[in-house]
Amino acid sequence: MLERVADGLWQPWLLGLFLLVGFFCTLKSGFFQLFSLKTWLKGSVFELVFGGRRRVRRSGEKTGGLTQFQALATALASTIGTGSIAGVATAIFFGGPGAVFWMWVSALLGLMTSFVEKTLAVKYRRRVRGGGWEGGPMEYMERRLGWRVGARWFSLWCVLASLTGGALVQSNSISAALHAGFGLPRLGVGLVVAVCTGAVILGGIGRVGKVSERLVPAMALLFLVTGVGVIAAHRDMVLPALGQIVGCALSPRAAVGGGAGYTVSAALRYGVARGVFTNEAGVGSSAMAHAAADAESPAQEGYWGMFEVFFATLVVCSVTALAILTSGVYDPAGALAAIEGGSVTGDMTGAPLAGAAFATLFGRWGNIIVAVCLLLFAFTSLLGWDYYGERGLAHLTGEESLGRPFRLVFLVTVALGSVGEVGQVWALSDICNGLMALPNLLAVLALAGEALEELK
Repeated sequence: MLERVADGLWQPWLLGLFLLVGFFCTLKSGFFQLFSLKTWLKGSVFELVFGGRRRVRRSGEKTGGLTQFQALATALASTIGTGSIAGVATAIFFGGPGAVFWMWVSALLGLMTSFVEKTLAVKYRRRVRGGGWEGGPMEYMERRLGWRVGARWFSLWCVLASLTGGALVQSNSISAALHAGFGLPRLGVGLVVAVCTGAVILGGIGRVGKVSERLVPAMALLFLVTGVGVIAAHRDMVLPALGQIVGCALSPRAAVGGGAGYTVSAALRYGVARGVFTNEAGVGSSAMAHAAADAESPAQEGYWGMFEVFFATLVVCSVTALAILTSGVYDPAGALAAIEGGSVTGDMTGAPLAGAAFATLFGRWGNIIVAVCLLLFAFTSLLGWDYYGERGLAHLTGEESLGRPFRLVFLVTVALGSVGEVGQVWALSDICNGLMALPNLLAVLALAGEALEELK
């Protein structure tokens, strides 16, 4: 039932809306993400990495906010999560190799969607007592558009998305990966993860930012180095894999041949949905992290939002996809037979499928590497999504004091999610993310011109 509801919500309504909004912002900007690639890369992370630190404040202590790198790390902490490993594997299993193509398309268009929502989040944020900033889609919906119903709808589903896509999905993937890699009991893993998460989130957004800026670069480097190693070991299959991705996007049934195969709608549905899950462009959640940044201008923070989408999907997810498709662990005919026969198990897809790809190079260490990466990815995602849920609840109720009780509920959900059924967990996440994104996408359409004026 959950999967039918998710499919009915995403196909074709939300799929079309995400692509439409991204294309509208891209067209209105004159394809800025392509023709001004050097501009937005230089205006974001290159400023930090290559010495232009005068434009990136090293500390938010003067204002009480996060540094721009901490805001990016916090946003990436929630985006480079299970979606980057388990989500990509799930998209390929259920949507075929063509799903990767639509993931790329949604990310390319989502670069400008992300720019618009991050720029608006900074422009319409507000000061909080004790210093710092807070904001997000609910603020520009209510303060700029006067759309209180939309703001409250977004806040409600943001809270529910933090408990499903944030807590349930991340915890479920951690427990599945550690169970497959080390044979650890899933509930025990969930309890330990809940305790560790609680130790960080009780310190608020400041502690989340500090932990994220240390963990995110380390975990990304570990995954990218090992993932590229797997692809290099199967380099002869890279071009066939790329051909399979493009070919199956245009003719999905080519994945199996003989008239059998995936449908176009399945490739679109899983490609766009998982792409959105990994970069959150249009969902509006990561805009709340960027709103807390000590940014010099709204447009500059918009550049950092673009880099977030680029790195989370076009880099990290592509490594996962190519590792799976070049290693030969994915069997299209077997996947389709399991789907049609209703016999899909947790070991066939998600993290175990990615682990099998890494095992082709690293042997038994392959599952361990994926388990460790997934543990780090999902743990940082938990930190970011707790903050988003707290912000949604505060806006919905007008009560900041409910933050601590919400954290307790969030941690209980983390423990319970470790033993959930993978299909149900992902379907719940898709439903909540989709309903949260709906008012934000409409607001981005309405305010895109204003945000793009900031580029001038």
